[in-house]
Amino acid sequence: MAMKETVLPISEVSNCPPFPEVIELNVGGQVYVTKRATLLSVPDTPLHAMFARRAPRELPRDSRGRFFIDRDGFLFRYVLDFLRDRQLVLPEHFPERERLQREAEHFQLGELLRILGPKVAKQGSLNDEGCQSDIEESSQSSELQLGRTSGSGAVSGPFSSTAQDKRSGFITIGYRGSYTMVRDNQTDAKFRRVARIMVCGRIALAKEVFGDTLNESRDPDRPPEKYTSRFYLKFTHLEQAFDRLSESGFNMVACNSTGTAAFVNQYRDDKIWSSYTEYIFFSHVLPILWKCFGGYWDILSVLWWEYSFFKKSSKR
Repeated sequence: MAMKETVLPISEVSNCPPFPEVIELNVGGQVYVTKRATLLSVPDTPLHAMFARRAPRELPRDSRGRFFIDRDGFLFRYVLDFLRDRQLVLPEHFPERERLQREAEHFQLGELLRILGPKVAKQGSLNDEGCQSDIEESSQSSELQLGRTSGSGAVSGPFSSTAQDKRSGFITIGYRGSYTMVRDNQTDAKFRRVARIMVCGRIALAKEVFGDTLNESRDPDRPPEKYTSRFYLKFTHLEQAFDRLSESGFNMVACNSTGTAAFVNQYRDDKIWSSYTEYIFFSHVLPILWKCFGGYWDILSVLWWEYSFFKKSSKR
């Protein structure tokens, strides 16, 4: 049965409900609630053009009826803060300044661009006192060059205050592993089994060290300056994580391990022993000594201690 297409008369179209005073926005998946007057506070901008019309019929919406804007949802909070009081307050060591500048260009906020402009222009200089918090926004080539300088142990790199502020920090590597203790004549025995290598620390620092090998699915959309304990690596080779940390100028400063075993009456040679181990790394601790003596000695000693611990436990 064919149904007649409903067409609203011109009088009803003109009487469409206007914008509410409080508007819900979906910006790139992030939900914001603000007043319509805030979005109209700066004339001749895309936001003013969107919400200055009489009726919101033509604006795109999401499944819940919120107005949808296809931009960076995380950075829009700073755009919205600027629209409220014409001021910009960024976190310390904010790494997304250039991307925020692009958002300001898209929304045609000239005053916000003027605020961001001087610091973005100075980000290549490491000697200016006013741009210490802008080192993380340097270009990728400058970032790699600084990483090589820090890893080389040169006095001008690791001991400079700007390099310390940029690269210093703790990263904790934790994993739950198991050992299979079998008889000596069984050559197919598998020793250490690592289920997952977890990464804890500052998000920006963890991304810098591990890059694309870092799985962020358990704690997505976190600001780079925040901390997390829910990231894990896409590989399960512990020494590969050690290599990446060593190449980034980290060395191990502490470790701990806990082990569990079966009861005596339930013990078998092939019983699996499980443990949880954490390695705490810090960047630029005594870089000259680290360069001279190397960083693998303490890592190997801990691994040997861990193996000896389970070896002794299996003989109880």
